[in-house]
Amino acid sequence: MLEGRILKGIGGFYYVYTDEGVYQCRAKGLFRKKSFKPLAGDRCRIELTHTDDVEGNVVEILPRSNALIRPPVANIDQALIIFAMHSPEPVWGLLDRYLITMERAGIGAVICINKDDLAEAAEQAEVSRIYGKTGYRLIFSSVVESDGLDELREALDGKVTSVAGPSGAGKSSVINALVRKDLMETGEISRKLGRGKQTTRHTELVYLWEDTFIFDSPGFSAMELPDMEAANLTDCYPEMRQFKGQCFYADCTHTHEPDCRIKEALDAGEISRERYDSYADIYKELTERRNY
Repeated sequence: MLEGRILKGIGGFYYVYTDEGVYQCRAKGLFRKKSFKPLAGDRCRIELTHTDDVEGNVVEILPRSNALIRPPVANIDQALIIFAMHSPEPVWGLLDRYLITMERAGIGAVICINKDDLAEAAEQAEVSRIYGKTGYRLIFSSVVESDGLDELREALDGKVTSVAGPSGAGKSSVINALVRKDLMETGEISRKLGRGKQTTRHTELVYLWEDTFIFDSPGFSAMELPDMEAANLTDCYPEMRQFKGQCFYADCTHTHEPDCRIKEALDAGEISRERYDSYADIYKELTERRNY
C-alpha cells in the first residue's frame, strides 16, 4: 500500500504521484457506488495490481482540507492569481472576484502581475497602491526577462498552489518557466504503458519539486461570484475586514450610512478607492441577485 496525490484523472484512470514514482490507477467500485469522485489534489492510498507494476487501484481517499467545484480540485494551500500589466489590459474588478472566491473557500492567495516588462514604473506603483494594503502578497513578473521567478518559487515552495487568471495573462508561460526540465511528466508514464499521451484539456496537478505542486486549472479562466450574502462581503476584503464591528450602525452596509469606519478608512487612505468601488459594485450585484 502506497500513499500519494492524484495528479489528474482521464478516461477512468487516475495518475497518482508517490515517493516511488507515478502510477496509473483505477478507482475501486466502492467510490462509484457512493457517487464519490476522486479529484486532482486528493491524497490517497493505492495498492499495486502486480509487484513492481506501474498500475494500481485507488483504495482510499484521505480527508480533504478543502475542495472546489470549478475547477474540481482538492487540498489547495493557496491560489496564484495571474493578471497581465498589458496585453490583455487588466480588469481589476475581475481580480477582486477571484480574491472573493478564494476568501469564501478559505484559500490564501498570491497576486502575480505578469508581463511587467510592458509597463512603466509608474504603472507598477499604481498597482501597488491599489493592492498593497490588502494583505495579499504581490509579485511582479516577466517570463521574457525572468523577473520575479525566484520570488514566485519561494512563494510556492512546500505548498499546493492552484493557478487562476484570465486568458492571455501568461499563466501557461509562468508555469512552464517554473517547471524544471528534469521533472517526471505523467506523459512518460503513458508512453511506458504503451498508451498515447492525452491532449485533452483537464485539471492537472504538476509536481515542481519536493512537497511542491501546482495546478494547471483551465476551469479558472472565467468565474462567477460564489453563493453568498451581501452582508458577508466585507469578510472577503481583508483591508476592510479589520474594521468589522467598528461602525456606528451594527448592520452598516458601508455604502451610504454615516459614521462608517470603513468609509473613514477610505478617506484616510487605508483602503484604496478602487477596492472600495469594487466592493460597492459587487455589494449592489449581490443585493440585486438576492431580490431575484
